[in-house]
Amino acid sequence: MKKKIAATRGSTNVFADLGYANSEEMLAKAQLVGRIGDLIKQRRLTQSEAASLLGVDQPNVSRLLRGQLGDFSYERLLKFLNALGCDIEIVVKRSGRTRRHTQVTVKAA
Repeated sequence: MKKKIAATRGSTNVFADLGYANSEEMLAKAQLVGRIGDLIKQRRLTQSEAASLLGVDQPNVSRLLRGQLGDFSYERLLKFLNALGCDIEIVVKRSGRTRRHTQVTVKAA
């Protein structure tokens, strides 16, 4: 016999689903770092090369790519994206009427 496993549908924010108080910030940072990691891969940079380009040391790049984001502010992550050749556009708008909470979203163009 097959056992049924209870499952709960999650939201679009895993950090909120896990109960973190600063889940929106954590999700936005994770999305920014995901884009940074993609750019490093696309350019086939080693961690040392990426570190030189970003103005940090290689252990910081390693921590960043492993998701240890505590030492990285939004501003610093945005500067990393600039160093990797990306323009950044910040759009502020009213939240939709159907959502109860506001959100921060990172979109790659």
